[in-house]
Amino acid sequence: MVKLIALYTHPENKEQFDEHYFNVHGPMTAKIPGLQQMTVTKIVGSPMGGDGKYYLMCEMVYESPETMKAGMRSLEGKASGKDLMGFAGDLVTLMIGEEVHADATVR
Repeated sequence: MVKLIALYTHPENKEQFDEHYFNVHGPMTAKIPGLQQMTVTKIVGSPMGGDGKYYLMCEMVYESPETMKAGMRSLEGKASGKDLMGFAGDLVTLMIGEEVHADATVR
């Protein structure tokens, strides 16, 4: 399992960002072929206090790196990328991660 992770810093106008993200960008991204799950987390604070550096995180789960690459190359993936750069290109950091499972028990 592979994840495309998008971290967004705080936008100048949070209401305008949310309007576009949740009503345009999110639904557009959800249509990317091969996308198995999309989880959006609004960051509400930091353990150190305050707002922290990030405003929003989106995790997009794909079966494999190949599935993710094919999705990004699709018409839907290209449209999502173009939209992202248009409304939040200066706010977003994109990362690719592979989920790791550990057998350790947390105490």
